Amino acid sequence: MIESKILDGKLVSKTLETAVRNRVYEYEEAYGEEVTLATIIVGNDKASKTYVNMKSKACRRVGIYTREYFLPQFTTEGLISLIEVLNEDPSVNGILIQHPLPKNIDEKKCFDKIALEKDVDGLSSHSFGKMAFGEEAFGAATPTGIMHILDFYHIDVSGKKACVVGRSPILGKPMAAMLLNRNATVTICHTKTQNLEDEIKSADIVIGAVGKPELIKKDWLKEGAVVIDAGYNYINGKPVGDIENPTSVASLYTPVPGGVGPVTIATLLTNTITAAEKQKQLDKNKNYTEKQYIKEVNK
Repeated sequence: MIESKILDGKLVSKTLETAVRNRVYEYEEAYGEEVTLATIIVGNDKASKTYVNMKSKACRRVGIYTREYFLPQFTTEGLISLIEVLNEDPSVNGILIQHPLPKNIDEKKCFDKIALEKDVDGLSSHSFGKMAFGEEAFGAATPTGIMHILDFYHIDVSGKKACVVGRSPILGKPMAAMLLNRNATVTICHTKTQNLEDEIKSADIVIGAVGKPELIKKDWLKEGAVVIDAGYNYINGKPVGDIENPTSVASLYTPVPGGVGPVTIATLLTNTITAAEKQKQLDKNKNYTEKQYIKEVNK
């Protein structure tokens, strides 16, 4: 039995939000413009509306303006048309589509229409590909948030064995790529994995990203492992993660609630101000190039 310490997501998110608030203030002072995040909800899913409300409140705390689109019934083509309008709107810095989308909507096709520089949730194939190659792009918010937690607590993953349980394109797969980029040895487990318990028991770092309440049992964990739980489920009305409470086995772990969730939202805020700053830099470089071209032509 060991003493387990909590990786406090609320503390990490508060630190990130303070930095974002300062950057938003500096942006507004420099350009006289608001930082704006456009959020889109399609359908009437109550959980999605709750999540968007949480994100909107977080935006207000740091001074980011939100433009919200609630679309009870919509088509793939209609959603793509809206995305294209927002892509071309210079007053919109980031675009967030709340997922999951209704079954009649082609998620991948819609996500892939978001302009790379405005894909602050990192869900397009283009963003994923550039991130996986270690190039500049926004990573999916939840795995990026997990990396923020690891960095905040100075947890070095290089050379460590990491087990990611779950392979979704918005969590498990990008999580694995981010860990690989940090030189971890990564195993991805999923519904077809054989001997799941053995895979988990050998891991120095375990990340629950499967969305099934307490699927991973406490006695499957290696003593002293770092445990990150990205799940949020309910058992008898009580919120629980994908991993059974790991106290006395894990050296460090994220609680549910209060672990990964707050940092995911703070990461979205961080990505939004970063997008705004980069867009201004691109505009500056473009204007400079045009002026140089005109100068050369007029020589």
